[in-house]
Amino acid sequence: MTTPPLTHLLEDLRLAAISRALDDKEIALQKQNRAFFQISGAGHEALCLGLARSLRAGHDWFFPYYRDRSLVLGLGVSPLAVLLQAVGAAEDPASGGRQMPCHFGDPARHVVSQTSATGSQILPAVGCAEAGRYLLAHPGIGARATASADEVTYVSLGEGATSQGEFWEGLNTAATARLPLLIVVADNGWAISVPAAQQQPAPISELLSGFDGLHVEQVDGTDYAATYEIGRKIVASLRAGDGPVLLHATVTRPYSHSAADTQSKYRTESDLDDEQARDPIRRMARLAVEAGLLSESGVEELLSEARAEVDAAAVVALAAAPPDPTTATRHVVSLPRWPVLRDGSQRDDGGEELNMADAIRRCLHEIMAADERVRVFGEDVADAPAANLDQVEGKGGVFGTTFGLQRSFGEDRCFNSPLAEANIVGRAVGQAVRGLRPCPEVQFFDYIWTAMQQIRTEAATLRWRSNGAFSAPMVLRVPIGGYLSGGAIWHSQSGEAIFTHTPGLLVAMPSTAADAVGLLRAAFLCEDPVLFLEHKHLYRQPTSRSPYPEEGWILPFGRGALRRRGDELTIVSWGATVGRCLDAAAGIEAENGTSCDVIDLRTLVPWDRQMVADSVASTGRLLVVHEDVRSGGFGAEVAAWVADECFHLLRAPIRRVAALDTFVGYSPALEEIILPQTADIADAIAELTAR
Repeated sequence: MTTPPLTHLLEDLRLAAISRALDDKEIALQKQNRAFFQISGAGHEALCLGLARSLRAGHDWFFPYYRDRSLVLGLGVSPLAVLLQAVGAAEDPASGGRQMPCHFGDPARHVVSQTSATGSQILPAVGCAEAGRYLLAHPGIGARATASADEVTYVSLGEGATSQGEFWEGLNTAATARLPLLIVVADNGWAISVPAAQQQPAPISELLSGFDGLHVEQVDGTDYAATYEIGRKIVASLRAGDGPVLLHATVTRPYSHSAADTQSKYRTESDLDDEQARDPIRRMARLAVEAGLLSESGVEELLSEARAEVDAAAVVALAAAPPDPTTATRHVVSLPRWPVLRDGSQRDDGGEELNMADAIRRCLHEIMAADERVRVFGEDVADAPAANLDQVEGKGGVFGTTFGLQRSFGEDRCFNSPLAEANIVGRAVGQAVRGLRPCPEVQFFDYIWTAMQQIRTEAATLRWRSNGAFSAPMVLRVPIGGYLSGGAIWHSQSGEAIFTHTPGLLVAMPSTAADAVGLLRAAFLCEDPVLFLEHKHLYRQPTSRSPYPEEGWILPFGRGALRRRGDELTIVSWGATVGRCLDAAAGIEAENGTSCDVIDLRTLVPWDRQMVADSVASTGRLLVVHEDVRSGGFGAEVAAWVADECFHLLRAPIRRVAALDTFVGYSPALEEIILPQTADIADAIAELTAR
């Protein structure tokens, strides 16, 4: 076994002592109600510091988890920075007081802001590693988007998180693509109160034996010399391009899972005594004494100095100001400066008229030609396996919207993913962190739910949780909706309201080909995740056809369209129900002269409040129509806002027309009664205008 340089051993023993002293100080502060949560890295010090010696801050990339306190100290994060987060100070460099203690983030050191969702970080880490490889093959595509040939991406988690499906999805792609990814499983034997034996049938390293493309190593993570040596070996192999490594390290957990846990309730006294005997700091100190670096009294002096340094940092942290409450809504999203729309010339009427699917396909070609950072991926989005391209027509997505992208731009810019929606979105998050502009696709909205953690927890919160230090600019394209005659429950649902309830996520839902192009162009200018909902029914409907917009025409988010003018009722809608609203309004006007404003919101986050308010001021009545179910639908948000802000303008109650509170049936007879139809809208118009 290689003996670590004595200077490294002494420095890392000091950092281990500081890490443990930080744990103890935070526990004391939490009991005094001067810190509000605590989660410790005790027992992981030798593992993290031994590995940190072979890794490079600001060169490699890091997706740590909350027990990696000593790792970030080894990368150069100060004890004061750690304590500023513990007390929730405005000066907390990781989150500005927004995140719990030990939720690390440091752009300069490439430590990506983490979440509490254990295991979810592996997919962004995979995306980060593949982005590095892509950037090397496409140099010079942006100052923020840079990479090094020998960089390593580090991601860590506890053994309990290896039960998560996203862990296995990450392993699948890392091994298939042979990525330079170091996956550290710190196994302290407990997932809060659940022992490892109840988590899995065997240790994770045994379960992964024979996993093709993945190197699996084991180490006693309480042994500093062993972790130092294996770290050098593993990182060297990763830098040489030998593919991903999973390091299964056994560690201890001498303290409870967190301040909210008391492990003596479920762990025996003998078990905890055994942990103390294997304490990594004791073992590091013994190694230093045996090497002649320190005497026993010297060890005590070092530990005392570490406590004094942490005590001094705590004094500074406790004196730091808390965040200004008025800043709470900063860094949710950061919208770009949109170009000013010219009245009467929003699109080039002389352009070729296209349906929505063809317009989106053409726009994606245009965007990818202009920006090498854009990558399109998902299930079936590529044309064909590269070896077959000369012999087959090519697929390009189940709706053909990505047809030809692979042929035009290569299979590193348009490629198929595994059938795993979390994998698709999570990898996009990691790519976006590196400065790329990923355009992932979830094949059907009805299957988006397995990606929900990556969308909401990883992507949507990134800017806010990092206090603006990181963002995830991606355009997530998703076909949505019904009116398909046979789509049934798994291919016909709408559920956009759930995503409008997610701060940090922008949501677009165009109803015409031209608007789809203008919004898609705008989406790729956003520095935050965009959920781009494309209604399947509208892809090839004649009503969605429109001239292809002139080059450079961009439709800003938050700008509705007044599709029809009237003076007796305001109708607000989006997606496929816009056309039905127009039909109903035209029918009513032809029948009895009643005229309606019909507003197409086009984007739901943000939405055009001003246009709606102006129309309601004119008509005094409001009808909101949408395809999503009525209860909790986004129409309720529009109605509530108008009731709050425009109540004095209303001459009648607000009405909603929406889908029944059930799922879409396969039989056309069921679908017709479940989804809102033109006749339903006409009935609501007649009722409201009669008041």
